[in-house]
Amino acid sequence: MSNLERVMMKSRLPPMCPNPKFPKPSDRGFRRQTDYNPIMWSEYFAESRDVETQRGKFRVYLTSKPKAPGPLLVMLHGGGFSALSWAHFSMEISKIIHCQCLAIDIRGHGDTITEQEDDLSAETLAQDVADVLVTMYGDSAPPVILIGHSMGGAICVHVANMDVIISLIGVVVIDVVEGTALEALASMQSFLRSRPSAFKSIQHAVEWSVRSGQIRNIESARVSMPGQIVNIETGKLSTNELPLAEESLEAQTKFANPNAIAEDVELPSPAAHTSVDTEADAATSPPINLKKYTWRIDLSKSEKYWEGWFQGLSQKFLDVKVPKLLLLAGIDNLDRALTVGQMQGKFQLQVLARCGHAVHEDRPHEVAEVIGTYLLRNKFAEASGEGQFLKHMPAC
Repeated sequence: MSNLERVMMKSRLPPMCPNPKFPKPSDRGFRRQTDYNPIMWSEYFAESRDVETQRGKFRVYLTSKPKAPGPLLVMLHGGGFSALSWAHFSMEISKIIHCQCLAIDIRGHGDTITEQEDDLSAETLAQDVADVLVTMYGDSAPPVILIGHSMGGAICVHVANMDVIISLIGVVVIDVVEGTALEALASMQSFLRSRPSAFKSIQHAVEWSVRSGQIRNIESARVSMPGQIVNIETGKLSTNELPLAEESLEAQTKFANPNAIAEDVELPSPAAHTSVDTEADAATSPPINLKKYTWRIDLSKSEKYWEGWFQGLSQKFLDVKVPKLLLLAGIDNLDRALTVGQMQGKFQLQVLARCGHAVHEDRPHEVAEVIGTYLLRNKFAEASGEGQFLKHMPAC
């Protein structure tokens, strides 16, 4: 070998030696993708029922009955959400506590159908809940814990003050306080106008809910968001288009391809679907509606009821006779009445940081631990023994 050949050999990089300045060929073009595929309710609940009362047909979701005696957790969602917002929490609490979960689609929401869907007064919504429980259980209802988020939390307080649930033993209110709720009403219409009015697909609705911060837990958004939108053409809730968990794998994966959206890719605008070659056809063809889904409920039309949900809520909460838990996303949300009541030991307070308004969706496991601790502390239920969990002490 000549000296020239030896120099050339030394200057070459080994074939498999990666150069840190350049990506490997296998890395080129790679983009991290997020799965916005919707998940069916049957992954979390054992069954759904349509409970008929004199006031309408109410959709409810139930987990399996506990292996040992335990309370019934009756869960009410916030305005604009649906019973499916409790899916992940129901799964988590059922793992650690002997209980059964019952999530209700409130009037005007989800798959519930009533004659006067626009009547969202606190009195009507509270009576609806009482009617559903009486229809389902009559005089033999198990011990009941009312759990509500936002508007649903306010309705829980109204139901408790009606003294219509004989077996009521506890009330849990999540992230709603009279003072801050009433202050927020002034900007509520602006917030509602800022949301998109429609979506191209269920996947894009899920994507929006995560990217906007409405729900910070993508797994929860995938099961919760389909319960908030309806198909514009059929008027049916989008969950009716999803396959049940026990159906074939082929049916379950029919959403797979359009759902994996690269995180760093901008969604195409409607104009991007129009080419120069099709402009002539577009002039003679009817426009294609790219928006297929819209909100189940137009919350802006319920404004006249908003104040009634929250006015006097703090004192009504304090007046509830059973043990109470208030779970907040921030300690600064307490108003004066609740601050004094908490100092007097009239209710248990717990604060979870690093989460949004939908506390039970953003951090379902931690919320399950907090409520599980509340249930054990008051001897309302027993631990299932299936797994250890962190017991949260009440906030000072």
